[in-house]
Amino acid sequence: MSNLRLQKRLAASIKGCGKRKIWMDPNECFAIAEANTRLGVRRLLNDGYIIMKPNAMHSKYRVRKTKRARQLGRHSGFGKRKGTANARTNTKRTWTVRTQILRRLLRKYRQAKKIDKHFHSQLYMKVKGNHFKNKRVLIEYIFKKKANMARTKLLADQAEARRTRAREARHRRMLRIAMRKKELASEDKKEEVVAVPEGGDTSAPEDMTNVTGRKKKNK
Repeated sequence: MSNLRLQKRLAASIKGCGKRKIWMDPNECFAIAEANTRLGVRRLLNDGYIIMKPNAMHSKYRVRKTKRARQLGRHSGFGKRKGTANARTNTKRTWTVRTQILRRLLRKYRQAKKIDKHFHSQLYMKVKGNHFKNKRVLIEYIFKKKANMARTKLLADQAEARRTRAREARHRRMLRIAMRKKELASEDKKEEVVAVPEGGDTSAPEDMTNVTGRKKKNK
């Protein structure tokens, strides 16, 4: 069998690939050996005596399968770990991501008028102080706090309404008392006017008894 290194090198140069990707028909070795120029090698490529092998398929099946298993917690034991816990999952990066998520939620709630600026300020400082572990805990806290605030406001309104009603009732009672006193005073004045005779005599009538119970005698 003749040496076909020249033909393989020329074919690789023409096709723009490596020499390991060139395949030559073993039944046509003599015809291939006679082609010692680029023109002859190009003719053999067109005839199919020399071809370029297709790219080998690099399947992702095993990679996807392993990834799905790792998502379920497999292949993550101590024997598979290289590096410290902080190197594998940086605590500062975790803190930054969680804080950004919680602050974004607070900003959205404030823009939607679900919380006011005072409540937003309180929650913002609690987020900064690592009070909430995740979004679910923060949302539950907001709903519970809003319910407590609404209940407190309702009780305060009810108490204020009771105080207002009591104040109004007390005011009406004082008005009634004042009106009653005024009526009694006017009645007393009328009785005094009726008791005085027309002549202006202020002497007691005949049937009036003295201190001892005796009737006064006419002189």
